[in-house]
Amino acid sequence: MKLSNKIYSKSVLGAGILIAASLFPSCKKEFLNVPQQGQQQSEVFWRTADDANKGVNAIYGNLRSWENTGFPAVAIESMGSDDAEKGSSPSDGSFFLDFDTFTIDPNQGNIGGFWNGQYRNINYCNQVLDNVPAITMDAALKAQYLAEAKFVRAWSYFRLVRAFGAVPLRLTVPKDASEYNIPRTDATQVYAQIEKDLTEAAEALPVSYPSTGLGRATKGAALTMHAKVAMYLKKWNDVLTYTNSVMGMSYSLLPSFESVFRLPNENSTESIFEIQCALVPGNPEASNSQYSQVQGVRGARGGGWGFNVPTADLAASFETGDPRRDATIIFRGETTPQGDVIDASGDNPMYNQKSYVPFSLFVNGFNEGAQQNVRILRFSDALLMNAEAANELGNTTQALSSLERVRARARQGNTAILPAVTTTDQGAIRTAIYRERRSEFAMEFDRYFDVIRQGRGAAVFGPKGWRAGRNEIWPLPQTEIDLSGGLLTQNPGY
Repeated sequence: MKLSNKIYSKSVLGAGILIAASLFPSCKKEFLNVPQQGQQQSEVFWRTADDANKGVNAIYGNLRSWENTGFPAVAIESMGSDDAEKGSSPSDGSFFLDFDTFTIDPNQGNIGGFWNGQYRNINYCNQVLDNVPAITMDAALKAQYLAEAKFVRAWSYFRLVRAFGAVPLRLTVPKDASEYNIPRTDATQVYAQIEKDLTEAAEALPVSYPSTGLGRATKGAALTMHAKVAMYLKKWNDVLTYTNSVMGMSYSLLPSFESVFRLPNENSTESIFEIQCALVPGNPEASNSQYSQVQGVRGARGGGWGFNVPTADLAASFETGDPRRDATIIFRGETTPQGDVIDASGDNPMYNQKSYVPFSLFVNGFNEGAQQNVRILRFSDALLMNAEAANELGNTTQALSSLERVRARARQGNTAILPAVTTTDQGAIRTAIYRERRSEFAMEFDRYFDVIRQGRGAAVFGPKGWRAGRNEIWPLPQTEIDLSGGLLTQNPGY
């Protein structure tokens, strides 16, 4: 079979995917110059184990694309929350305000961008899953490659289903044009497939890799992702089982919360899964991540565009003395721990410190912060999911123990702050865990859907215009509905 860049909407995305050779050394650039939808590549692919490796590497390279980590992800996964607001200059990126106030038009381009980004991920995964089984190669390595593809496919469908509800479920590469236009699949079935992929991935993925495989999906990543999916489905016994397994692995919290997000600690013992990014000397195209650039300090050389900035509500939400506040938020006029002086008269009072890269590391001709990995799953998430599941199942002792591990790291030895939670009341513990999740994962694109799955959307986001029965999910891209000839239907209220 020939390599194709077809995606599973009917729209055309022509951009090829570039993968930094320093991240995945065996991936050659000529493999990455993929054609537009509907075109075929002259070179026959999927013959050797090296082809299989390149196919899997392409999956990872695509994860740092604009659709996955730029404006589309900011709009869908962050802007609706009470943690973030538009930022930048008042006239720049005004469309973000429509996401912030829930007045969005289904024709807004970032909805389609997010949709197409996830289906492009899925397409790359399905190409591996369709073609690698027929390649003669080491059986264990083949099983690993297939498991990696299933992990990323599951994560992409999870992002889609929590954003849009029912979505088309595509598990194979379309054979011809007649297989492109398929209806939405009920969200329950989509979640069932996500869980199936993650179960199978966890069975085949290794616990760890040698240094040459750093950044690939592991057994711990599959289990943690499955726990997260189960948490959204309120399958508390499963959440507890999966997180207990992860807690028995070699993960640990770094002593300093702020250090988790700095370049020297990428893929640390706290990291469960990260999108791998790099600044490749002499190759700006391969250094294509704009995750930090989009959110960086506006007006500073080496900063960025200044979008997706923390809100005053977030700044006020941290407990007194919590070091995570200063580790999460760059305040106008401060000097960062790395020595960058933030202009006291800048456009925005705050910026996201978790995406921050020191200005001195900027290289002219490259995106600001292109080398910053995107943290997707951290060990503290496994601990807090474990605490929540244990509490929901009535195991107060375990709930408080897992919660305390996160708070103990946050206080960093200062016993005057962040006292241990000692209540045994289930409701009070639940509230404490919800608050802890906000403090721990602020500005990590977690808060918005976290609040919705907790059933608190109206209470938390109502003042911004959020309405129950409508805003639990975003509208489908109108372009996809139009291209489907009406086979795809719009979500209620849009």
